Amino acid sequence: MNQRLAHVAIIVDDYDRAIDFYTRKLGFKLTEDTHLSTTKRWVRVTPPGSTCDLLLAQASTDEQKQHIGNQTGGRVFLFLHTDNFDRDYSRLLEHNIEIVREQTIEPHGKVAVFKDIFGNLWDLIEPA
Repeated sequence: MNQRLAHVAIIVDDYDRAIDFYTRKLGFKLTEDTHLSTTKRWVRVTPPGSTCDLLLAQASTDEQKQHIGNQTGGRVFLFLHTDNFDRDYSRLLEHNIEIVREQTIEPHGKVAVFKDIFGNLWDLIEPA
């Protein structure tokens, strides 16, 4: 059997604002931006070197809007592995991205928690 994650959907309030954040501030690549209708797009952004991407899903109902930034009930939602923690942590600081928990050395690696513009919590990890 051969399985892999292809996309992880993340609810956002605006496609273009999300694209700007993930590409310009986090350095992800805009992999696809296909207009499906006047209100819906298929937008994917991919971290460098990753085979799994984020599918940016603009909230279209009040219920979806309530979950923007809190898709996991306040827990860390996404785990971004890096081959150079210091480089990527510096990028977060340069772009004024909110650091929720400062960098620490844990048994599993160097880690910090940051918040994206929607309120989702991320771990930035350089594995040990």
